[in-house]
Amino acid sequence: MHIFQCGRFELNFKRPLIMGIVNITPDSFSDGGLYETADLAIAHAFKLIHEGADILDLGGESTRPGFTPVSEDKEKKRLLPVIEALYNQNIPLSVDTSKPEVMRSVLDSGVDMINDVYGFTKTGAMEAVSSSKCGLCIMHIKHQLSKIRFHNELDLLELFNEIKNFLENQKRHLLMSGIHMNRMVFDPGFGFGKTPNQNYFLLKKISDLKRFCFPLMVGLSRKSMIGAATGKKVSDRLYGSLSAALTCVSKGVEILRVHDVAATVDALRVWKSAQQGYVFYESK
Repeated sequence: MHIFQCGRFELNFKRPLIMGIVNITPDSFSDGGLYETADLAIAHAFKLIHEGADILDLGGESTRPGFTPVSEDKEKKRLLPVIEALYNQNIPLSVDTSKPEVMRSVLDSGVDMINDVYGFTKTGAMEAVSSSKCGLCIMHIKHQLSKIRFHNELDLLELFNEIKNFLENQKRHLLMSGIHMNRMVFDPGFGFGKTPNQNYFLLKKISDLKRFCFPLMVGLSRKSMIGAATGKKVSDRLYGSLSAALTCVSKGVEILRVHDVAATVDALRVWKSAQQGYVFYESK
């Protein structure tokens, strides 16, 4: 069984793991502004822990289409008090950032994982994480985030091949930087520069990425591809998000990054029970 080295923790995948989202931002696409102060973010994080989250993913800068970048100092100012408050809660802490200086700062504060939407392609990113034991989520992104307009329709298979080539190249570069395979997970980047049809083709084919021999992490929760299929606004996309989550785990995805932890925990318990033929219940 694959063991994922995630900072202070060694995680296994006897069942899919749930990463709860804590956006400490005023402008994230789904819950921007709800938890933008440290106190609100900490309270929300404790709620997600109680609901059954296995990992917490803290974000100090929105990555929605057309987002406004923030400075390193502002991003750290949002993140560090929340990290300090959660550090001793016996749960892996991930930070969603692409800035090498922010990576160094949060790792010095004890963070267990870096979730980089640019896949550690920015100058200095690999060097910032190479000497740590932190887990790394390497995400594929098409185009620059701030320029995404969702109007370029690529050939579907061409896009999938691009994702596979990116994964292969980044894996090689990370290994050359001295980063062991057991620290890596891969996110194909649903919604990041991809049209709804491209996203669903990628979801259909995602199990083909398993040949790269490290875990897959997927974030589909409440995204526009859910809205495209259901016609629902962001706040009404829970049922579609749960369907997408179960599709992912049925295709071998190991980590689900979600907003709605309690509902996803219940859905996965029923799915796991059905898979093994008897009631599955794992208390925290």
